[in-house]
Amino acid sequence: MAGRSERQRRQAREKHRRQQELRAARQRQLRKRWLTGISAVAVAGLIAGLVVVFLPSGSGKKASASASKSPTASASATPTAATVAEPAHHCTYTKVSTAAPRKVSLPPTTPDYTASYQATINTNLGPITVSLLNSKATCTVNSFVHLAEAGYFNNTQCHRMVTSGPYVLQCGDAYATSTTKLDCSSTSPVGTGMPGYAFASENLTDAKYPAGTIAMANGGTATSNGSQFFIVYKDSSSTLENSYTPFATVSSGLDIVQNVAKDGVSCTYPQAQGGGSVPEKKVIIDSVTIKKT
Repeated sequence: MAGRSERQRRQAREKHRRQQELRAARQRQLRKRWLTGISAVAVAGLIAGLVVVFLPSGSGKKASASASKSPTASASATPTAATVAEPAHHCTYTKVSTAAPRKVSLPPTTPDYTASYQATINTNLGPITVSLLNSKATCTVNSFVHLAEAGYFNNTQCHRMVTSGPYVLQCGDAYATSTTKLDCSSTSPVGTGMPGYAFASENLTDAKYPAGTIAMANGGTATSNGSQFFIVYKDSSSTLENSYTPFATVSSGLDIVQNVAKDGVSCTYPQAQGGGSVPEKKVIIDSVTIKKT
């Protein structure tokens, strides 16, 4: 009897051990599935935030880049740009997984923060010369200079114009090539172009947007700057929130943009793509040349 009782106790202990192992295995599997789901949602939110790079359409009130193709993007945490003393001595550029219309390397992480830069945006309508604000938006200028010297902007169109406040012409998307027909189609990739990396905003404290300001467009967060930028052709300080990095001012050629605005627009983008319209007069950037002193 004693031997039978011992076997029964051993069998009971073994059954209890197997049950504990099975329970632990199920818990590990559930935890793995939960973490995988959370990671997928976070990655999807980040990509959705970078899909559309735009400015808001005119609304008669201060506007910010808060919309996106995916309404669920706002459910994820919105990254904020860290405050960096300017001129910045180090820059961080983060690779993004969204498709890049043109291949380009990451900009150098050590900018020449003591340099003065002048850029000439050579267009089919004439040159637009600008002074880059290297001491106030060092990493943005560093990226712009890098893209210009790599020929990233060559033979691209300024694809979006807003004519009812803010008053801007938006450029810098390599999907909008010089030969692309801009038709405001909801399936067009125009407006989504990124250079394969993103970086944080700068120079936002008390930022204003008078005529002649050049600032970065973004994907709705403070860390989603890429290659797209806009030229303010009429004071828009009352209709733009300080969410867009001012990195340059027009020295000459602003009348080119103002004349394009006078000619009106040909079609309007869906709000899901950020609104705004295609300028009736085609603006092609032949090249951007940089002069460093």
